[in-house]
Amino acid sequence: MRKVVFLHPDLGIGGAERLVVDAALSLKGNGYDVQFVTSHHDPQHCFMDTRDGTLPVTVVGDWLPRNLFGRFYAVCAYIRMIYAAAYIVFFSGLTPDIVFCDQISACVPLLHIGGYKIIFYCHFPDQLLSQPGTALKSLYRAPLNWLEETTTGKAHKILVNSKFTAGVFRDTFKRLQVEPDVLYPTMNTDVFDNTRPLPLSQILTSEFPDNGILFLSINRYERKKNLKLALDAMNELKKCLSSNEWSHVHLVMAGGYDTRVKENVEHYDELVSHANILGLTEKVTFMKSPSDIEKISLLIHCHCLIYTPPNEHFGIVPIEAMYASKPVIAANSGGPTETVVNGVTGFLCSLKPEDFANAMLKCIKNEDIRTKMGKAGQDRMKTQFSFVAFSNQLLEIVHSLLDVKDKVV
Repeated sequence: MRKVVFLHPDLGIGGAERLVVDAALSLKGNGYDVQFVTSHHDPQHCFMDTRDGTLPVTVVGDWLPRNLFGRFYAVCAYIRMIYAAAYIVFFSGLTPDIVFCDQISACVPLLHIGGYKIIFYCHFPDQLLSQPGTALKSLYRAPLNWLEETTTGKAHKILVNSKFTAGVFRDTFKRLQVEPDVLYPTMNTDVFDNTRPLPLSQILTSEFPDNGILFLSINRYERKKNLKLALDAMNELKKCLSSNEWSHVHLVMAGGYDTRVKENVEHYDELVSHANILGLTEKVTFMKSPSDIEKISLLIHCHCLIYTPPNEHFGIVPIEAMYASKPVIAANSGGPTETVVNGVTGFLCSLKPEDFANAMLKCIKNEDIRTKMGKAGQDRMKTQFSFVAFSNQLLEIVHSLLDVKDKVV
């Protein structure tokens, strides 16, 4: 049996983690032996597939520091990933045919020692995720940026999550004479279809009227996700509605929250404070790290998804909402421009609160719009971003690397 090892830095909850989990499920379903190696895996903060034994997980090097005196996060992340790669090569006895790694490419040259075929999935260049800073920080990042570009180019196959990211990849890694392949993320619809949703009364702390309109935002509590825009849009929306209409509107902000991540803790508090300042305390419910069943239940019960990140690399949540037959209101940039069809499956808006509020108002005032857009979104998701389409493309890539002649069906 062919073996594929997935090497991932922190197997928690997020778009990158969902991508590699789906890739592993796809290959396992097609007869491959799959296993994860990671530097951190918290059973209380992960996807069910990595907790219930469906996908075996080995944790190595979690004792290594995540930072040094509150700094050098990137260096520590690189060291942890290289250590995990060393475990695969020298100590694990796994002997995989392919190693599928993502996020941090510094481990790729070490993996070559094992003679494996290497797939590197670039969700987004790491150097662009680093916040700009002083000249000293630029000096610190320079060798890391060079290392990222050099080691990324050592992979046998490079994948990206959207055409947008492919363009960013080319503009960032100018020394590399390689064209990455686009492998759109997907969602496991079987889990969605086989989940009985919880009633809203078990999810929301406040009572929600039967004829209410529920808007939903799902994103990690990070500043780059621009979550304040959803609150500002709610504030603008209030000005457009009568007091009776406004009484039936509610927003749920659900997102990944890890107490080990300082920004998660700080930004959550910032958002709660901002809601209080705007007088939205009773109109917004904040949720930390919703479980899979809570997330699916929210997608089923909501009337519209609000997706605020600018220049998002891809964005898995919009296609999840589309599968749930919900319109998507998203920023008109990045990956959502490839998933959301403006005026057909949702609305692509500028980053102005008024523009988001105007789209939200249309969804409130016209139930037919919500229904038609929801149906169109589900049809588009099934055609363009289904698990079958994702699986077939991934199998073609894996077979080409292994020179397997089996047909993909």
